[in-house]
Amino acid sequence: MHLLKGAVRTYAWGSRTAIAEFVGAPSPTAHPEAELWFGAHPGDPAYLETDDGERSLLDALRADPEGELGPAVRARFGDTLPFLVKVLAADEPLSLQAHPSMEQAVEGFSREDRMGIPVSAPNRNYRDRSHKPEIIVALSQFEALAGFRNAARSVELMQALGVADLDPFINLLQGQRDEDGLRALFTTWITFPQPDLDVLVPAVIDGAINYVRSGAKEFAREAKTVLELGERYPGDAGVLASMLLNRLSLAPGEALYLPAGNLHAYLHGIGVEVMANSDNVLRGGLTPKHVDVPELLRVLDFTPAEDIFVTPESHRDGAEIIYPTPAPEFSVSVLGIGSDQVGHEIDTPARHDGPQILLCTEGAATVRAKTDSVVLKKGAAAWVSADDGPIRLVADEPFRMFRVTVGI
Repeated sequence: MHLLKGAVRTYAWGSRTAIAEFVGAPSPTAHPEAELWFGAHPGDPAYLETDDGERSLLDALRADPEGELGPAVRARFGDTLPFLVKVLAADEPLSLQAHPSMEQAVEGFSREDRMGIPVSAPNRNYRDRSHKPEIIVALSQFEALAGFRNAARSVELMQALGVADLDPFINLLQGQRDEDGLRALFTTWITFPQPDLDVLVPAVIDGAINYVRSGAKEFAREAKTVLELGERYPGDAGVLASMLLNRLSLAPGEALYLPAGNLHAYLHGIGVEVMANSDNVLRGGLTPKHVDVPELLRVLDFTPAEDIFVTPESHRDGAEIIYPTPAPEFSVSVLGIGSDQVGHEIDTPARHDGPQILLCTEGAATVRAKTDSVVLKKGAAAWVSADDGPIRLVADEPFRMFRVTVGI
């Protein structure tokens, strides 16, 4: 077991304060910090803090895959850690995006290889052969667009804005209130010529302004989101697409699970994100980065998403809250002890013989494994190899700690 130093990723939509304050670093930072990666992705591996200095987790896995990953995980996923843990901090909206299925990722990666597109090229869609199911667990109030809304509700939203220029599109969706209608409308907007967007988007923004000024409540969040996105990305088709997506607010501890093909955009907040170990992203707007509309349309699932909230399950007298998902690559839970149980211990028997990443988000606890012990405080993480589990936690003060393992 070792303390694990995360890799900071700086993007324009990140925060100058959230991640720095989370890890106890000076704030504000010189550049917006968007993500803190704890994993072994080749693009930015985390580092183990050893007696001999820092060592890349990726190098450690390559040197001893059996000891670090365990035989069961190697049999399922080869010599690669199948999950990636991130702390995500959004001060501004992320791009409108979706992730491919495993079949789509394998085919897309091979196709772009044959085309001679370097893996690091900015116009590359597929940087690996993996799908990217993911879960986001809110640490603060967390705002998001995720999954296509029921078509009838999107019709009601557009009607409420009172924009005459939207009438043809309202009629289109009224005539086909199912996933085919959503596909037709989204495809129309995402492929609109820029001169047409430069007329329609401002008209929709004006409608949203009038709606907010009216004091109406039913679609207030959606209208304000149109205004926010329109201010940051004028003339972008993603402003229109936001009217077709579920507008969601997560309280701390609430979570969303996003399977392949789910169109989404995180808007604001800080959370812990766990995903398959992939960096495959298909973007559709709200970004200066590479947008490949035909490829995005190939992977999107237009089925209305009505079951993406994750209901946590309580285990061991409430000391562990598990967030169940169908993803085989990861299992996510939160361990915690309140102020009345300081000094108590929590045994965390392994559900299998794989590795674990622990991330403390509140308080402090001592983590004891077979060979060593470490103290984890807020913002600190630890790597527990397959050889070193199971673990026991001792509450030095009230704490909350994410535990990520391979899925069962």
